[in-house]
Amino acid sequence: MYTHTQRLQYQASPDRSDPVYAAKLQELIGGQYGEITVMMQYLFQGWNCRLPGKYKDMLHDIGTEEIGHVEMLATMVARLMEGAPLDSPGHDEVSDPTVAAVIGGMDVQSAIVAGAGGRAVDSRGNLWNSGFITSSGNLMADFHSNANAEMQGRLQATRLYNMTDDPGVREMLAFLIARDHMHQNQWLAAIEQLKTDGIEDLPVPSAFPLERETAEVGYQFITFSDGEASTQGRWAGGAAPDGTGELSAVPGPHPVDGVPGPPLSDPRLFATTTPDLELPGSRVGADAETER
Repeated sequence: MYTHTQRLQYQASPDRSDPVYAAKLQELIGGQYGEITVMMQYLFQGWNCRLPGKYKDMLHDIGTEEIGHVEMLATMVARLMEGAPLDSPGHDEVSDPTVAAVIGGMDVQSAIVAGAGGRAVDSRGNLWNSGFITSSGNLMADFHSNANAEMQGRLQATRLYNMTDDPGVREMLAFLIARDHMHQNQWLAAIEQLKTDGIEDLPVPSAFPLERETAEVGYQFITFSDGEASTQGRWAGGAAPDGTGELSAVPGPHPVDGVPGPPLSDPRLFATTTPDLELPGSRVGADAETER
């Protein structure tokens, strides 16, 4: 159950209207790493969490906070749209700097579709996509995805901060940037908590038996680039982050024998081929002969 209080988590009052910047700000609402994405991601992770207690409640807490962030941004977009011209001034429209700016960059659907309000779209007007969210049921995997989402979201918010000199807009963005800062720390701390509690660890999923992996490549960094520069990183040597193996660098690639290709086609499909063709390494010819 969710309830709504008629107050914002933080103020969203620009000093002046700016319909062009309102379109830019839409990225923080409906972009891939916008607030709708993290809101839905955290809520679905919480709803799907099979582990009752602190992790499930924490997911609900932050998901609910993100609803408020969408509300703040939608309010700011609506206020930035205030005063945007809605009529057509005729042949003098481009000579008017405000109208020229609108023609050059305002999301016109904010006026036409949303009545000068925010929408569930990004800064280009692309509809928000539920495919942006991650909810796998594995908390270790999901928390890493959440940390990435907050890093990308904060990155975009800081860029937008530098795209305006409006004190009111910057004040709201400074709040959101600080919350993204906290949420990065939160997810990274939650990852460590999962390890401390013995619930999940690396590699994901940690419950899959390591002996079922192809062990000889499980800790190899295989180089596919010219030179040796890539082997100088921490990923190419030393103890693995999962605390189980030892990382090493090996030259690559090491292809298996045979030429890749599809199996022979069923003749009823009329694929273009040579009747007696058998691709190297293909088992189809032998299998077909056995069946005959």
